[in-house]
Amino acid sequence: MKNLLIAAGALLLLIAAEKPQAPNTLTNAEKKAGWKLLFDGKTTNGWRGAYKETFPTGGWSVEDGTITIEKADGRESRNAGDIVTTGEYGDFDLTFEFKLTEGANSGLKYFVAEHTPKPAGSAYGLEYQVLDDDKHPDAKMGRNGNRTVGSLYDLIPATEKAAKPIGEWNQARVLSKGSHVEHWLNGKKVVEYERGSEAFRQLVGQSKYKAASYNTNGRFGEAPKGHILLQDHGDKVSFRNLKIREL
Repeated sequence: MKNLLIAAGALLLLIAAEKPQAPNTLTNAEKKAGWKLLFDGKTTNGWRGAYKETFPTGGWSVEDGTITIEKADGRESRNAGDIVTTGEYGDFDLTFEFKLTEGANSGLKYFVAEHTPKPAGSAYGLEYQVLDDDKHPDAKMGRNGNRTVGSLYDLIPATEKAAKPIGEWNQARVLSKGSHVEHWLNGKKVVEYERGSEAFRQLVGQSKYKAASYNTNGRFGEAPKGHILLQDHGDKVSFRNLKIREL
């Protein structure tokens, strides 16, 4: 009997070890390493509307551990509006998961600055593109695929990527340290660049961001810190497991 109890206990430990981590939680190791949740899975704490002091009253919902922008008319930041973190970040490691609906468009922006006057569309910042490449027309716009999922929107196309089918969760990561930035999609690095480099500034000059000064130092994408933004582009997209570690 004793041996049976020992074996049963070992099996329970093995099952517990293999049990997947619950969404929107931190392990003890993550806490020790300095990770923090940007979304607790239950509330909108830590977020507000872009250019607003409070969270939007409609359009965004928190349910079943996800934060979701609901379907509207497909326009950029014209319905519920974008949401931003109350905090600002410079050097960081950011991970998140996103789930698309068919034909959907959204994005996660970083180094976001809220400028006056408010732009007609989304607040300015570097964007990790979140998109249904097969069904949304934006995938075929821009240059060389630089508006497809995982890309640095309108600047650098994601390469050698493998997005999950529509309706499944994708794992994403943005790593920013000094001038160096990386985008990851489902465990694979898909974009790498240096903010403020000559090559980066040339790309900006060929993009939709060339016409104006978008950041406090007068150069797009080169602010020392900024908000994290989730975009309302009039399509239904869900997010969860938003975690950040300041470096």
